[in-house]
Amino acid sequence: MNVSIVIPTYNRLPILEKCLFALENQKLNTNISNYEVIVVDDGSTDGTTTWINKNKANLPHVILFQQEHGGPALGRNLGVIKSKYEIIIFIDSDLIVLDNFINCHVEKLHASWRKNDKKCFTYGSVVNTSNFLNPQSEKHKIMDTSFAYFATGNVAISKELILSVGLFDTSFSLYGWEDLELGERLKKIGTKLIKCPKAVGFHWHPPFNCEQIDSLIAQEKERAKMALVFYKKHPNIRVRFMIQLTPLHNLLWQILCFGGLISVDRILPLLRFLVNIRRNRLALEILRIPLNMVYIKQLTKSR
Repeated sequence: MNVSIVIPTYNRLPILEKCLFALENQKLNTNISNYEVIVVDDGSTDGTTTWINKNKANLPHVILFQQEHGGPALGRNLGVIKSKYEIIIFIDSDLIVLDNFINCHVEKLHASWRKNDKKCFTYGSVVNTSNFLNPQSEKHKIMDTSFAYFATGNVAISKELILSVGLFDTSFSLYGWEDLELGERLKKIGTKLIKCPKAVGFHWHPPFNCEQIDSLIAQEKERAKMALVFYKKHPNIRVRFMIQLTPLHNLLWQILCFGGLISVDRILPLLRFLVNIRRNRLALEILRIPLNMVYIKQLTKSR
């Protein structure tokens, strides 16, 4: 069996370097003949393309494609179209994997193919970390648990299957939901999710600081706009709950934010204090409460 790993990237060169070297360090079993790592540079301005071209000798599995900045959905589609092999693994460009990563996905996927048909995909584990020097040392945490059906941070699927449902919808031009929307189409044809916890990827992001708040607010507003695109394509109760477009969710977040008393501006001194004492992760978790209220308000406003 052969594998194509598809990675869209945009201005993430330092962590992309770790991502690609980890993929070059894979220990393959006899079931896997070859693999390729397709990197789609989505118009990066940080020297991504230049660095990959200069390091071709150290990255023998990497195949580079470039596109004008159009978002991850467009990049993943290009990667799938250009791929040569029958298994597609999607990961993000800030994910660092263990040396058995490809083996774990392929073994689990192949076992299911033998029992049934190819209407399934494997879903690996994602461990969030801010440890740039040694991301693989991070331990799995409760907050790393995801209930998403299809999230492209760490999944493997048949190329034939993903082509049959029509790839990613590029109308999701802003942040969020394009992978879950594809997942909704996969779910409708009875595609089975297979958990693959041994296929571990460490998702790196810089430690939270208060300078990130404006971009996080903008991201939540984009996510709300794309949520409505998702709902217009799939106007069912499951999607309404996924995107929190219900009176229950509105009430819940109003309660959690004490009717607006807890807002980003009001908790800013607390966030700064926590960052100063190096409780960055706790600060971010507290910030997520009013951030989600920003999302809910934008969702209602844009509807």
